[in-house]
Formats: sequence, structure tokens, C-alpha cells
Amino acid sequence: MNTPYTFEQLPSYCHGRFASRRRITREVNVGHLGLGAQNPIRVQSMTTSNTEDVDATVAQTLELANVGCEIVRITAPSNAAARALKEIAQKVRSAKCSIPLVADIHFLPTAAMEAIEHVEKVRVNPGNYADKKRFKSHEYSDAEYQEELERLYEAFSPLVLRAKELGHTLRIGTNHGSLSDRIMNRYGDSPAGMVESSLEFVRICRSHNFHNLVLSLKSSNPKVMIAAYRLASAKLAAEGMDYPLHLGVTEAGDGEDARIKSAIGIGSLLYDGLGDTIRVSLTEDSIHEIPVARALANKAMHLWNSSQQQPNTTTFDNLNPYDYVRRLTLEIPREGAVRGGAAHPPRVWVSSTQQPQTATELASALTSAQTRLKDCKIEGVVIPVTKPETLEISGKLATLAESDVHYLVFDVKANLAPESLPQLTIAPGRTVIICIQSSNTNADTLNRWLTLANTNNFYLAIDATATWIEHNADALKTATRVIVTSTQPNSDAHPVGTYRAIAVSLRKFAIHAPLWIRATRENSMAFEDIFSARLLESAMLAGSLFCDGLGDFISIETEDDLHRSAGLAYNILQASRMRISRTEYVACPSCGRTLFDLQSTTKKIRACTDHLKGVTIAIMGCIVNGPGEMADADFGYVGGAIGKVNLYVGKTVVKKNIPEAEAVDRLIELIKEHGKWVEPTMEK
Repeated sequence: MNTPYTFEQLPSYCHGRFASRRRITREVNVGHLGLGAQNPIRVQSMTTSNTEDVDATVAQTLELANVGCEIVRITAPSNAAARALKEIAQKVRSAKCSIPLVADIHFLPTAAMEAIEHVEKVRVNPGNYADKKRFKSHEYSDAEYQEELERLYEAFSPLVLRAKELGHTLRIGTNHGSLSDRIMNRYGDSPAGMVESSLEFVRICRSHNFHNLVLSLKSSNPKVMIAAYRLASAKLAAEGMDYPLHLGVTEAGDGEDARIKSAIGIGSLLYDGLGDTIRVSLTEDSIHEIPVARALANKAMHLWNSSQQQPNTTTFDNLNPYDYVRRLTLEIPREGAVRGGAAHPPRVWVSSTQQPQTATELASALTSAQTRLKDCKIEGVVIPVTKPETLEISGKLATLAESDVHYLVFDVKANLAPESLPQLTIAPGRTVIICIQSSNTNADTLNRWLTLANTNNFYLAIDATATWIEHNADALKTATRVIVTSTQPNSDAHPVGTYRAIAVSLRKFAIHAPLWIRATRENSMAFEDIFSARLLESAMLAGSLFCDGLGDFISIETEDDLHRSAGLAYNILQASRMRISRTEYVACPSCGRTLFDLQSTTKKIRACTDHLKGVTIAIMGCIVNGPGEMADADFGYVGGAIGKVNLYVGKTVVKKNIPEAEAVDRLIELIKEHGKWVEPTMEK
């Protein structure tokens, strides 16, 4: 497998990783609508009706336009569907709606040639277009590979030339789950393979002097998706290209899980200044995608327009942004299994946002939240401290076994001198952490705190900045009882950039202190006090950092409800593939290719399997991306024909043409056959 470029060989993929500056692109017009350049981030979605049902497709298109969608994509899986686009476009325009229409093409060049006549833009999937996937292993010689490219040139050029004649636009829409055999055998199902798959088609366009192009590189795995877009941006810059990017996490699923995945993948790239149009793919009615996409776009535009820091194209954080590696930290060697730092899973803490009245009340709230979380556990509690007396709660809380909390974190907001710290009672199996503000801590005070931590067997968390760490690096290099965090707002950097800068300083001075990622009201980018907005904000912050390999502890402190805070933290860890605590679902959004009702089927499968731990199930409406996006899945439920379902183990189909009415039961049988099934626990 070839990896054609290394981190050092590529130009910067963005203008700065600490403060956002929008990637500069050319403007590409889709009908009357401009993409890229200085245009706002455009929000788009897709119809879910059968395209040949013209009236239903027109109705969905108009409904999407009415809720703020700016571009509508319509699948054209056949020549008949492509021909139906003519009447669809006519009826949409007759309704006084000028929203640009996009045809979605996967396999048929003839359908693409028909569609380009009727709509403003055609999306082609380079892994499927003019390629038949056989999933065969074949080592291509350079000559054979060149022959494949020449065949591709002949197949794709007619569409490029016709789009050029009409002034229409093409999107080269690569999916991680549908790379060609040619790409798979040379690059594997990797971000590098996704980028090269796109560039094969881009180079054909450029050979015809055609530049009305938009690129996308989607995956159901946010880590893969983030790396692919970053690599694509760098590769485009290396070859002098400036085409706009369409962002999306494909097969994200439904509900809170899908919104978190999308916020992580799309949000991380928006923080980097990448992205000109976005789609949030939900296994729900398409209109529900628009508010989520609009919220992400608005946050990014606010950030890009308000950041004061000058763009930085040379100084980066010595992190390879194309290859995930978790930051190496010291271990917190505590008793039992819930150790922190090092290679251990990130630990979930919650914050008692109100001053606790008694240890008993706090323990009761924790016990209630633990019960509602079922298999997931609150592993630490953050207690705000405004007066030294609050610290006395540690001794009382540590004796309450029913609270089942391993880390007690006292967040000192006041200027507390080390000498005024009351005597702490630390029970066996508990780790006490005192969090202090770096703004109240000079070099002398830091050394006194470090001495006290060593002699009294607690850990010191420091709410710091990168500059403060550099000024105190000598003391921190030899400290073994330190954790670093940041809740401090920075007008010149987004919160992800603040943590990245801290990680740079820690790496620069070989300080291996664990990082505690805190999502708070103070370090929010543009805080909105509704749950959906807080969910997106927390996922963008914590998920982006975890996908960069940063983070050993997480606390979501924007929620008063302890159960909700912990549940959101676990969902972010699951979506960023840092800690799998329950069943993972890869479910595609409904579209005109879907061969069964995705929404009801997904809910039915969830109801039967959401108690499983560490099992990944893919629910795919058709074969287009099915086997590929199931690369990381244990089991797949894929539409094979109308009313028929194929079941997969990994990428291998094991049961074909099962009647839909029997398919969920047969899926459960398959999970049992492979030893991954456990019976659900009955509620008490």
C-alpha cells in the first residue's frame, strides 16, 4: 500500500490551527448561488422520495427550500430517474422557487449525461462511476494503473465537456465506503486513497480547462473524514488548486448520536477554516437536517468574521494532522481499574454546578444519575470551591460508597493559598484533585502547591494558558502529580485552538501531564442556552480534540443535570472512537435509492440491540456505500432489492434476499451465531 506524501512534504492544510482563517477558494456558481470565496457557508440536503415520483420529489424540494435549505440534491440511480429531473426542475421553477438542483450519480455515466441537461450540478462518486467494484486483491503495475486512468478519462470526459458547455457544476463526491478496486489495492481504504480517488477525476477536469468543481470526501468515521479533508486541502494547495469543499459525515445515523458525529467532523474542519457548503446527514426527515447544519454554519461564520489574530501559515503544532496518534501522557496509578492518562480510555467527570449543601445530597444526586446511566459510570465529580470549608466535603463524600465516584475534583475559584488548604481525608480507591487558576499562581505559589500535592497524596490540576505553561516549564517538567486544563476564553482563538496551543507548549518542554477537556460556558465560542446548541458546541470542542489525539479526561459542564452531562460525554467519546460504551450504529440517510423505510427499521434494530456493548451495526438502504462503509462494522443490514435484505459480517454478505419482515430477527440470530449477543438486563 502506498502513502504518497508525508506530513513534512505537504504545505499547510489551513491558515492556522489556533485561530480560524477561512481557506481561500475560487467562487463556483451553482445556478444563481455562489459557493466558496467570500460567500456564506451554504446549507444543503437531499430528497428521500422515489425520483420518478415527480410530484413527491417536487413537494420535498419546496419544503426544504421553505425551511432554509439552499441546495437540494436528488438521486438519479437510473436513466429513467435522470429523465424525470427535467419535469422536476420545470415544476420547481413554476412554483417560483429558484433553489439549485443537484443530481446524485453513482454508477451510470448515461444517467449523468441525461441529468446534466436538467439540473445545475451533478455529483459523481469516483469510486463507482465507470467502475465495477469486485473487492478483489490485485497488485496494479504502473502500466496497468495508467491503463485504468485512460479508461476513466474516456468515460468521464463527455460529462466534463457537456458541463463546460452548459456552464453547470460538478461535485467530485468521494465516499470512504465506495473506493474503486484500483484505489483500494494501491492505497487501501485510507484518507490518502480518498484524496487520490478525487484527484483522478479533478485532473481530468483540469485537462479540459473545466474548473466549476466542488470536492467532498465523506466517511461515517469522523477521524477518517477529518484526515481526508485536511489531506485534500494540502494536496490541492500543493498542486495549485483552490476548489471549494463540501463537508459532511456520511451515514451518521439518527438522533443525538448523528448530531454529535456531524458536529465533531464538520465542526473540527470549520474551526480550521475549511468548508464552503455542508450537509448534515440524518436518518430522519430531511427538514431536520437544516437547523443543525445552519447552527454549525452560523458558528463558523461568526468565528471567521470575528477572529482578530493574523493568519499563520508557518507555525503549527508539530502534530501530524493526517495520521491519528494519541498524545503520550503520564499515568495516574490509582487502585482499581479506573486509571487515568497514559493509554487508558478518557475518564468521564461531571460538574456539580451548584455549591453542594451536604455530602449526602451530592452523593444522592450522583447515585440517581448513575442508575439512569446503566452500564456507563460517572467516574469523577467536579465540585466548585469558593471557600476553603467546601473542601471538607471530601472526607465525608469519600466515605459514601454508594456514590461510586473514583475522582473527587475540587475546582478552586478563589485565590486559595496552599497553606490554607484544610486537611483532606482520602479514602482508599479515591483520587483527590485540586484545580487552581494559573492567573492566581506565580512560580513560588506553584512550587508550594506541588510540594503540598506530593506530601498529601493529591493531584494538582491547573487551569492554564500556553504562555503560563512556558513560563513555568522547569517546575512542570519534573512534576508527576499535575493535570492541565483550560476554561479561559481567548478572543483571538477558538477553544480548540486554546487546547492545541497548550499541547504545543507541553510537547515543546517534554511535559507529559494529562489533559482535562472541559466544555464550559466560559470557553464556549458563542454560547446559546438551549440544549441542541450546547450539544453541538460541546461536541465541536471535545470531539475535535479527541480526534487530534488530545484528552485524558472530559467534563461537560454546560448541563445542570448530572445524567445528561455524563451521557453527552460518553456519546462524544463514542462518536470520536475514543471509548466504545454501547452499540455503534452506522445508518445512512434516506434517499431515493433506499429499498426499505430507514427510519422505522433503524428504530426497530436499535430497540432490539442498543443494550449490546462494543458491537457496530450498519443499516444501509442500498448497496452503493454498504459494503465499504461497513468496513468498521461487525454486522450489516443492507437493502438488496425491494422487500429483500442482505446481511453482512464485515464486508462479506452471508445471507441474501431475506424477506424484510424476517430480517431483524435473522440479524439477531447472526449476532448470536458470532458470540456477540447478550440478553438485555431487565429494569428493576
